Amino acid sequence: MSMLGAIYTGMSGLEAYSQGLRVISNNVANLNTSGFKATDVDFSDMYTFSGTNFGLYDHRNSGGNGVRMDDLQIDFRQGDLRQSENGLDLGIDGAGFFVLLDGDKTFYTRTGNFVVAEDGHIKLEGTEFRLAVLDDAGRAVELNVDSKRTSPPVATTEIKFADNLSSTAIEHVISDIQVYDAAGEAQVWQIEFTRDDEAAGNVWNVTVTNADDREVGTGVLRFEQGEIDPDTAQIVIEDTEAEGLSVTLDFSENITSFSSGTVSTMRSSTVDGYGVGAVTNITTNADGEIELSYSNEETETLGPVALADFKDLQNLESIGDGLFVFNEQGERRLFSSDDPQVGRVLSGRVEASNVDLSAQFGELIIIQRGFQASSQLVSVSNDMIQQLFGIRGQG
Repeated sequence: MSMLGAIYTGMSGLEAYSQGLRVISNNVANLNTSGFKATDVDFSDMYTFSGTNFGLYDHRNSGGNGVRMDDLQIDFRQGDLRQSENGLDLGIDGAGFFVLLDGDKTFYTRTGNFVVAEDGHIKLEGTEFRLAVLDDAGRAVELNVDSKRTSPPVATTEIKFADNLSSTAIEHVISDIQVYDAAGEAQVWQIEFTRDDEAAGNVWNVTVTNADDREVGTGVLRFEQGEIDPDTAQIVIEDTEAEGLSVTLDFSENITSFSSGTVSTMRSSTVDGYGVGAVTNITTNADGEIELSYSNEETETLGPVALADFKDLQNLESIGDGLFVFNEQGERRLFSSDDPQVGRVLSGRVEASNVDLSAQFGELIIIQRGFQASSQLVSVSNDMIQQLFGIRGQG
């Protein structure tokens, strides 16, 4: 029986090392799989004991029964974050997992290759799983950008000016000032400043015209000792032929009128308002929030990407395609990227596989040697049994 037992012991090695080879092969095969997490290979010895009392000292060792492969442990170390041209390729620098929603099912992943689907949801590429963001209550909810594909127009209400309007000049013209009405229609204004020689003091007439040379409005500027008269520091220009276009020309700050010959440097410093914008890019900002950029140079944030953190990562089960499910044992918490308890969400990054090829090859050699030794053990045991059968035949 002992020789047969040796065969079974050797066969346990063959079985365990075959399983180990399968795990190593899977690790190596996924060397270039984005977000892949390698699986560690460990083995345990098997023993049987005689007697019925299995206390620490109240049993007798009946010998080893071979080896078995331990339950698989996933290596969750972070892979390299590689540069990508897609703003919705998201990587996590540090701990945490993206949260994916599919009806009442929840999945987790480190593979952040996301796209905007036709229905407006941000989904993991090649799946119907939707990226979750945190709502005001800290819950993971789906995000839809369909209603945010355009940025509504905002009418121009103010133009601010800066620098010097020469007190010894005769006129000064500021051209190509673009303003927008309430419908988002753009107009180009020209503002002409003309000295009023008949008025006492440093007084200027202000005339606003559009690209068709139509006079939009007028006003008066007055300076005292080179400083703007507060009573004339703001001029309201209302275009009666445009939809909701009433603009305040603001000269109240950073405006002077000192002699500089015929050279005036006064300019429009800021102009508010903008036209309709279409989405040009969807990405995340430095705080890990989904951010939309529009063609009118406006941006809008739609909520922080939800990151899940687990007290024991081994409570996650891999189901393929870089996805994990939580077995509901232990603790799961949700955070945003700006929380120091999790990593930062980085846009334009893809996490590479964490497989260490040199370490896998080292494990492969050890497993190969273990398999060879186990097979040799089976072979020797078989030879000994054959010899035993030979002795019986000789008798």
